[in-house]
Amino acid sequence: MVQYIKQSNFFKILVIIISINTFSNINAQEFSKEFQTLKEKYPESSMIRILDEINILVELENDELAIKQQFVEEDLFLDESAIYGSKKSLDFSSFFELESVTATSYNFKKGKYRPTEVKDFIEKDELENSFHDDTKSLNFIYPNLEEGGKTKLEYTEVVKNPRFLSPIFFGSFYPIKNKKVTLTADSNVNFKFQEFNTENYQIKFNKEEKRGKTIYTWEINDVDEIKYESSVPTYKKVLPHIVPIITSYKTKNNEIKVLGDVSDLYNWYYSMIKDVNIQPTDTELVNLVNTITKDCKTDLEKVRAIYYWTQKNIKYIDFEYALGGFIPREANDVFNKKYGDCKDNSSILSEMLKVAGLKGNLTWIGTRTIPYSYSELPTPMVDNHMILSYHENGKTYFLDATGRYLPLEMPSSFIQGKEALIGDGEGKFRIEVVPVMSPKTNSYLEKTNLTLDNNSLKGSAETALSGYYKIDFYNQLESYNTEKDIKEYYIRKLQKGSNKFLIDDFIEHDKYNYDNDFKITYNFNINDYAKELGDEIYINLNLDRQISHFKSDDDRENDIEFKYKSYYFYENSLEIPENYIAEYLPENFELSNDFFSCKISYTKSGNTIKYTQELTMDFLFLTPENQKIVNAAIKKVEKQYQETVVLKKSI
Repeated sequence: MVQYIKQSNFFKILVIIISINTFSNINAQEFSKEFQTLKEKYPESSMIRILDEINILVELENDELAIKQQFVEEDLFLDESAIYGSKKSLDFSSFFELESVTATSYNFKKGKYRPTEVKDFIEKDELENSFHDDTKSLNFIYPNLEEGGKTKLEYTEVVKNPRFLSPIFFGSFYPIKNKKVTLTADSNVNFKFQEFNTENYQIKFNKEEKRGKTIYTWEINDVDEIKYESSVPTYKKVLPHIVPIITSYKTKNNEIKVLGDVSDLYNWYYSMIKDVNIQPTDTELVNLVNTITKDCKTDLEKVRAIYYWTQKNIKYIDFEYALGGFIPREANDVFNKKYGDCKDNSSILSEMLKVAGLKGNLTWIGTRTIPYSYSELPTPMVDNHMILSYHENGKTYFLDATGRYLPLEMPSSFIQGKEALIGDGEGKFRIEVVPVMSPKTNSYLEKTNLTLDNNSLKGSAETALSGYYKIDFYNQLESYNTEKDIKEYYIRKLQKGSNKFLIDDFIEHDKYNYDNDFKITYNFNINDYAKELGDEIYINLNLDRQISHFKSDDDRENDIEFKYKSYYFYENSLEIPENYIAEYLPENFELSNDFFSCKISYTKSGNTIKYTQELTMDFLFLTPENQKIVNAAIKKVEKQYQETVVLKKSI
C-alpha cells in the first residue's frame, strides 16, 4: 500500500535525512567486498547499476491487447554523493499506469546489507512535455543512504495503448553490471524491433516459442558509463536502445493492424482529428477573419495576416490529458478562451484559413530532440508537436502558431530539417522535410563609427538583427519593462571590446515587428581600451569576437548542436585623431572550410580606417571529428584577432 504525504513535509524529511547521513558519516564506515571491487573498477563513477531487469508481458484478452511491464533496478553508490541520490521519482500517466511500487535502501553494517523500506510517496504533476501526455511523478526518498549503500526499486506499470511500448536502453550515464529484458507475448502478436546505436554493444538476443507464447530476450553485461556533455542534439542519438513495435495481432476472426508502417500511424492520428471543426464557425470568428484580411490583395497576404493574429492573440498553454493530447480542441472554443496547446493553435489557424477560402493541413512533426524518421519508427515516439502546413505555388509554409514573432517564411527553429507528416484527409498524407534556414536569414549586422578620447574609445553604432537572431532578442526583451533593465540587457548582449563597454543611450527601431529587421542605434564608450606607448597608440579593431563561442572542448566525445546557422557582418570606422597617422594596418585575412568562412579587412581612406569582418557559420551540427577541424580553424581566426592598428604622431 503506497502512503502519500504532503509536499511541504516532503522537503523537510529530505533535509533531516541529509543531516542524519552527514552526522553518521563522521563515524568509521565499513564496505562490502562487492563495493570495493566495483569501486576499483569504476573509480570515477558515483554509482553503478548492478541489476536492471525488465519483464514485458503482452497478452490477448477479449480481442484486445493487455500489456504489463515489470521493472527491477538495483544500484550501488560508490562515493559520498549517495545522499544526493536518495531522492527518486517515477513518471506515469494515463498511458502508463503505475500498479505497484516497492523501494528499499540497504546499508552495509556488521558484515551484511540491512534493508530500510520506503514508506512515504508524493505525487506531483509534471508539465514539461504534454503534446500527448499528462505525465505525473511519484516522488520518494531512500532513507539512510550513504556511500557503499544500495537501493532496490521494483515497480509494475500497465501500458494502456499498444502503440506506446517504451524504448529499452542498454547504456546510460552510469555503468551497468547486468541488464536483461524479457518480452513474452502471445504467438499471434507480431513485432518488429528497431535498433539504434547498438553497433558497438554486445547485446545477446534470443527468441523461442513455448506453449503458444513467443519469448524474446536481450542481455548485456559490464556496460561502461556514457559521458554526459552539454549541447548534444539528443542523447537518443548516443544511447544504445531498441524500440519494440507491435505491428499487428490476430483475433479469432481478424488481423488487426497496429503500427506496421507510416500509414497505420497516420490512420490512427486521423481517426482522432476527423471530427474536429465540423460545427459552423463562430460568427465573431468569421467577422474577425473578414476584418483582418479585407485589405489583403493575395492569398499569401491573407495567410500572413491570419498567422500573425494567431501568434499575437492565442496564448500557448501546454497541458493535456490522455487522448486529449492527440485531439485538437474546437476552433470556436480556442477563439473564445484565447489559449491552447500546439494542436489547438493549429486547429484555429486551420479554421480561420477555411473561412478565408484557403486550405491548411494539420501536420505532425518531431522537434530536433527526436532523432527518428517516420519510416524507421512509425510510432507516436517519432513526433511531439503539431503545426499547420499551407501549400502555394509549389512551396510549403510551415506555420507554428505556438511561437511568437515568426515570419511566414520561417519555420520554428527547433523543427528545421525535420520530417513533417502532412495530413490531407482520410488515408491521404505526405511527408516533407522542413527546410533549414540559410545563415544570412539569421543575421547580425553592425556598423560603428569610432573616435578616440585619450585612451577611451567612443562610438555610435547601429545593430540590425534578422531571423532567429531577432526572435531570440524579442523573446528575451519581453522580460524587461524598464528603460534601466533594457539598457543593462543591451550592455550584455551588444558588448564589444572589453567588459568596460557601456551604453550611453539607445533607440529601438521596429521592435517586435514580424517582417522587418530589428535595429538598435546607440552611443557607447569603452574606457582604457586604447594603449598609448610613447608617440604611438595601439588599438585593436576586432571589437566583436563572436566566433570564439563556437569552439568546443578538445576532448569532447559527442556531436554538438546549434540552434541555427548564422551570419555576422561588422564594420568599424575609426577616425584617426588629429596629428596622428596610420603607421601600421594588419594584413587582410581570409579563411574558409566546409563549415564556416571568415574575412577580415583593413582599408584607409582620408583620415578614416575602416575595418570589416564577415563571418558565415554554415552548420547546425558538428561531429567530434568536425569539431576538431572547426576548433583548429577558429584558433587561426583568434590569432588574427590579436592584430592591432598602430597610430603614430605626425609631428
